[in-house]
Amino acid sequence: GIVGLPNVGKSTLFNALLKKSSFARASEGQTGHAKIANYPFTTIEPNVGVVEVPDFRLNRLAQIIADEHGSIPPIIPAVVRFVDIAGLVKGAAQGEGLGNQFLSHIREVDIIVFVLRGFKNENIIRSGSVDPKEDLEVLKTELLLKDLETINKRLETLSKELKSVAPQDLRHQTLRVLAKSKGLVEQGKWLEENLDSEESSKIADLQLLSMKKTIVVLNSDELKLSDKESPLDPKETPLSISAKLEDELADLSEEEQREYLKELGVEESGLSLLIKKAYKTLGLITFFTAGPKEVHAWTVKKGTLAPRAAGVIHTDFERGFIAADVIQFEKLVETGSRPDGRGSPGAAWQKAKAGGFIKTIGKAETIEDGMVVEFKFSV
Repeated sequence: GIVGLPNVGKSTLFNALLKKSSFARASEGQTGHAKIANYPFTTIEPNVGVVEVPDFRLNRLAQIIADEHGSIPPIIPAVVRFVDIAGLVKGAAQGEGLGNQFLSHIREVDIIVFVLRGFKNENIIRSGSVDPKEDLEVLKTELLLKDLETINKRLETLSKELKSVAPQDLRHQTLRVLAKSKGLVEQGKWLEENLDSEESSKIADLQLLSMKKTIVVLNSDELKLSDKESPLDPKETPLSISAKLEDELADLSEEEQREYLKELGVEESGLSLLIKKAYKTLGLITFFTAGPKEVHAWTVKKGTLAPRAAGVIHTDFERGFIAADVIQFEKLVETGSRPDGRGSPGAAWQKAKAGGFIKTIGKAETIEDGMVVEFKFSV
């Protein structure tokens, strides 16, 4: 979810993301592209878009297939869903601005992307000076205040319920986690960084805003993109992106984009870095199937067992899972071999297997990032 104060460039960033992705599409019932205007709350209902994850491995795999079959197969990339949420204002936790409506939209996302204004433009409406550090504090404070309200309500309810309940009741553990969480929030501490997984699981149903992972984006002037100094605290590692520049770059060819970024002293598009960081922060990895019909990037959580990964392709694959033959992308490129992801392996795959490059994994083993996979199943 893309979150920020009004007029910091959230919607410009969102639109640039959609323009960058050839696979981008709006969710059902949404136009996808966000309206942009020089006044607060231009965005009211959230805009939703699905954006492809940049991955050079897909084109390389497709070329390996083409070398054997004479034509490049369709490519289906991994995707990330981005949501452009209405601008937050100081006092949102008490209902200021779009208040509760805005906060309810944040509860539905997995990661919060804080967009901070780092550019100067007298024509863009803003109260006060450009101060990214203060803006981030306002954003986090409003979310923490809402969490405090939620925690206090649950503490009050649970305390009453447990007055006549035995000490060994598991809800007492939840009460202790709530008390700890209240103390942390009152100190201005983000819960996701200060609770362990067991503690987090006991209060997961509250959907606390500070339980979400975060990414910080500094919307900068394009001439400052190569600056290494950050106006934020050292613990924050923001991505420096010029939303306006990225929106303009999206209309250029890939070669023109590279040349322009090179002139600015930037190696990679800020949008590409943001998409990749969001994917990684979500704890996702990519595995591939590749054949003459298509080259497909599949998304699973890190640590996913092979049968569950097979089920992402088709439930029959998981239900009748026997084993999976796998090879790392780098080794596949080195040998020039490939698997037929859905059908018979093919001569090139057999050649790689004869060379000892193919590993067979079973039900208790995990799929790793970059694996090219052929599943064996029987139903």
